[in-house]
Amino acid sequence: MNNISRQSIYILILSIILLVFVLLFSFLALIPEGKKYRIQRVQLGKEYRDLKRYQDFEAQTFEELKILQADNRHIITAFDTVFDQDRFIKKYKALFNTLELTKAQNLEKEDGFSVYNVKTSSKISSPATFYKFLDEVNKSDWIVAVNFPIDFKREGEVINSSFQMKVYSNSKDSNTSK
Repeated sequence: MNNISRQSIYILILSIILLVFVLLFSFLALIPEGKKYRIQRVQLGKEYRDLKRYQDFEAQTFEELKILQADNRHIITAFDTVFDQDRFIKKYKALFNTLELTKAQNLEKEDGFSVYNVKTSSKISSPATFYKFLDEVNKSDWIVAVNFPIDFKREGEVINSSFQMKVYSNSKDSNTSK
């Protein structure tokens, strides 16, 4: 033992201790954490793919929404327009000899919309005028549902017609956020 110096022995013992420490640290800390890391990396990859798919779906849905809003802007604004009997009569009186509306009754809300029941009676010269009226109502500022039956009665040269309409308008309180 005389050939080996004390310094070399200390270095050898220190090297063995460091080697044991490195091996213990590797097997007890690094390798298990590495396995957890790989599992979490795979899981993160799956979640990233799901996120990407949802973002693509959201972008596609948003694009469709914008197209639908642009195509149906008239209908969307019609739901927000409050029904005005005088304006209705003024707008469609030209199509009829006479046009009368009974007082609009505010009915119970249907699916978040305020519904007005309107009873009309009119005198027209031909049924074609009534169909022209229906086309005009489809393009009007209100969402109107003409209910059947529509009664036509001929009185000489004039046709009396009577029918009921429901006018839908958006309930203002249904769109507010709480």
